[in-house]
Amino acid sequence: MSELEFRTAGFGDDAVDYLAAWDLQRQVHADVVAGGPGTVLLLEHPPVFTAGKRTDPDERPLDPGGADVIDVDRGGKITFHGPGQLVGYPIVRLPDHVLVVDYVRRLEEALIGVCTELGVTTARIPGRSGVWMQADPSTGSGPARPERKLGALGIRVSRGVTMHGFALNCDVDLAWYDRFVPCGIADAGVTSLSRELQRDVTVTEVAPIAERHLRELLAWAPYVPTPDYEPRPEPGRLRVPVLNPLA
Repeated sequence: MSELEFRTAGFGDDAVDYLAAWDLQRQVHADVVAGGPGTVLLLEHPPVFTAGKRTDPDERPLDPGGADVIDVDRGGKITFHGPGQLVGYPIVRLPDHVLVVDYVRRLEEALIGVCTELGVTTARIPGRSGVWMQADPSTGSGPARPERKLGALGIRVSRGVTMHGFALNCDVDLAWYDRFVPCGIADAGVTSLSRELQRDVTVTEVAPIAERHLRELLAWAPYVPTPDYEPRPEPGRLRVPVLNPLA
């Protein structure tokens, strides 16, 4: 298997419009289907809401604050992308021994590793895709905080090759998440590495760390998964956000 390639598509002032990035994904996907090397696109987007196939009408933002709301062909529900968020689109052929769910778990494990290296403890919550911080009980220094999502995932697999991927909140403006129900989960919060570490954690700081962990997990070797938190399945849903795994 050829070595995984990483391509920085644009950070900061060079952030990539979502539709342009989607076109780029399709081009790279066609190359990988034709036998080209697996490629991970790393980038930031200008503010945009993307609605997966399971998005309910009441989960869309009533006031998107000038950002576009784009319906996309991945699984999952609605999420936000914007400056200060590291977005990764791994476009890789899945080996025969790697199931789609296994692939999603590897992406989650890579993000957990990034957070751990930076000093933030995260894990999976069975029934809810992504990377989470545990709820904090009320203390004398502050109120209780619910479980908080740091990394979101939503993928598509077509002709055995993946598309879409993950978004990890570095120093994103969290006020955007007040405009909608993130991923359709109303009983939990959203946070960022900067908020949790009480310092500026930029996309450019996090990107090389993410690349290192993705290289390790997408080499398809066995790994020891981080123990899960307590399961909290969403009503009527027990699967990861994947669309057309056999298309």
